[in-house]
Amino acid sequence: MNPVDRSTTDSARLPLWIRAIDALSDVFGVIAKYALLLSCVISGGNALVRFFLGVSSNGWLEIQWYLFGAGVMMGAAQVLRLNEHVRVDLFYGRWKPRTQGWLDLFGFLLFLLPVMVLMTYLSWPILVEMFVSGETSPNAGGLIRWPAMSLLPLGFGLLVLQGLSELGKRVLWLRGRIELSMHYEKPLQ
Repeated sequence: MNPVDRSTTDSARLPLWIRAIDALSDVFGVIAKYALLLSCVISGGNALVRFFLGVSSNGWLEIQWYLFGAGVMMGAAQVLRLNEHVRVDLFYGRWKPRTQGWLDLFGFLLFLLPVMVLMTYLSWPILVEMFVSGETSPNAGGLIRWPAMSLLPLGFGLLVLQGLSELGKRVLWLRGRIELSMHYEKPLQ
């Protein structure tokens, strides 16, 4: 099975809207991967320049966390899509797949979707205010803040979309219309 499409075994049977959301999450997952890589490269380069030349810049430090934030916020939907998200698992791993499917369904409806919609709604006005005011970091050489702030409504919005996709998949699976891998590996701790 393709590692990017572990959630379903027969994606061709999925409705177009679910496939489109999954494809969007794939695109942002790739962007997140490169943002994290670039963040690490800049971090290493910044450390080397500071060590060997004694030079540093708040702008370079801030771009690191901008890129790290991009990796987290743009990659979260893909993590959900691949069923690799963190769970507080007391019982989930012991339950039968059908029970897990119902728990996922109610979790998406009662927790994930309402909270992500609220977070998208609450972060949008802050982004607009930062954009209009041109707010910059108070640090010398700091960057404008709205690009980093734009990651919040973007990431939360992507999670809303992916949550709807996963909700649709669970409904179709519970109705027996698609195959869905409910494999969950409890972390070793």
